[in-house]
This record gives sequence, C-alpha cells and structure tokens, in this order.
Amino acid sequence: MTKKVRIKLKTYDTKLLSISCQGIIDSINRTNANVIGPISMPTRRRIYCVLRSPHVDKDSREHFEVRVYTKLIDVYEPSTQTIDTLMKLNIPAGVDVEVKI
Repeated sequence: MTKKVRIKLKTYDTKLLSISCQGIIDSINRTNANVIGPISMPTRRRIYCVLRSPHVDKDSREHFEVRVYTKLIDVYEPSTQTIDTLMKLNIPAGVDVEVKI
C-alpha cells in the first residue's frame, strides 16, 4: 500500500491560494516526492440577504456573497524530509491548511 499525504487549502482570496500552492509544490519537489495537483475544487458560494431598513421597506434588500476557494495537493511516497519541510513551511495568513496522512 502506498503512503499518501493530502493537503487541502481553503481561502477567500485566489491570489493567496495560488502563492501557497506554488510554495508547497516547490518545497515538495526539492525532496523528490511525487506530487499531484493542485486540483481545483468547486467554489462554494454563500449568499446572505439583508433588509436595508429594518422597519419600513421590505422590498429594499441587499445581497452579500462570500466565496470559498479550495485546492487539493496529493503527495505520494513522502519521506521524513518531505514532512519536515511541510511542517516548517511559511504559509500566508488567511489560508486554512488541512493535512491528512
């Protein structure tokens, strides 16, 4: 059975996501591990409807949207050096990282 590490990145900003993915892939390639990704997942949209005036005009509303961008990176046959570099990696604030082994 092959060992696999799955890295899941989530953020509200696409530029931060691409910078983080590139940094992770560069550090993994230096340790000679097999990398598949980044794989783009569907963007999750949350739409909130808010009344502009709380008492009078129900017809006057505003819509706000929050988009969550997600990417997956799979690392096959990671060495201990690969895992150490992943733990020491500096990822910008605003990027949520989940690592599953």
